[in-house]
Amino acid sequence: MAPRRPARARPFPKPVERPAPQRPDPAELYAALDLGTNACRMLVAQPKGASFHVVDSFSKSVRLGAGLEASGRLSRTSMERALAALRICGRKLRDRRVARMRLVATEACRRASNGRHFLRRVSRETGLELELISPEEEARLAVVSCASLVSARTEQLLVVDIGGGSTELVWLDLTAVPPLERPRSIMRLHAGFHPPESPFPAAKVVDWISVPLGVATLNDQFRDVADDAARFALMSWFFEENLADFLPYSYDEPAENFQIIGTSGTITTIAATHLGLRRYDRNKVDGLSMTAAQIDSVIRDYLALGPEGRRRDPRIGRDRHTLIMSGSAILQALLRVWPTDRLSVADRGLREGLLYAQMSRDGVLEGGPY
Repeated sequence: MAPRRPARARPFPKPVERPAPQRPDPAELYAALDLGTNACRMLVAQPKGASFHVVDSFSKSVRLGAGLEASGRLSRTSMERALAALRICGRKLRDRRVARMRLVATEACRRASNGRHFLRRVSRETGLELELISPEEEARLAVVSCASLVSARTEQLLVVDIGGGSTELVWLDLTAVPPLERPRSIMRLHAGFHPPESPFPAAKVVDWISVPLGVATLNDQFRDVADDAARFALMSWFFEENLADFLPYSYDEPAENFQIIGTSGTITTIAATHLGLRRYDRNKVDGLSMTAAQIDSVIRDYLALGPEGRRRDPRIGRDRHTLIMSGSAILQALLRVWPTDRLSVADRGLREGLLYAQMSRDGVLEGGPY
């Protein structure tokens, strides 16, 4: 005889799986897209408190700047790779009905003689209107994205963004800003490095520079050097030579309470290697503090592996193994000039800065517009 169901029991058991999450309201969504020299990256996010929650993302190595150093032009193959990635981004934006967005292109399109022609083609073929931003704005937005990583003890701050085609450095003096206000003062820089008079204490921009050398362009310049260690040393010293016009380069030594924040795929890869991560975990990498000795140890290990060993190393990845040493050469040069035991790793950059700037302008972040 079949067992009787209790009188108040429901005909179907209560599901144990969580219901599918509701799709975010398109009215709350913002998007940021960065078409760089090496990669195409996009984030779609909605405001959440003083920050934002990412609801969709895209990242693809497109090597848009491949061959640019030699020819001065974007190659047909590189443009096709970038267009394929941008078509995917366009579909994602349309599917989510994102209305507020900022889509930008950087160094490769700035330098290439056919860069603006390519952006017009992007508009025709994908419907995406990409804006060619200046090196100064690229630097500002990278700084804004790192604001939450600034220590309350920091009085002198260097933010470094190592890209595919260029490297941006911004030096900030925070001594006039109360410690707890320092991250907010940096967020306000989205309006400009020299914003109009304000009742709020301001972060002072001592100097900034955009060096036209990134992981791809620096690697291309020394591609003909066969010896791996010699190529690395030459890249590092050559990059340092390009810092001569940066005002803080002449500083004898950093002041006390000095902090470097580094944002790039090179730096996050070095951090993941240092942690021994077999699979990348942003939560463990973003905000990690590394000493110069720890960074140097990882770079020495990369050199010991050689090109073939780096290609096989899963911690580096197939998309990054050819460029990891040029990025490491840039980082080593910076630590040689400004030695510190407080380099903060930032898994964030231009896209996050674009999102913060849009949301701050609209006053949707907790605390209102910065």
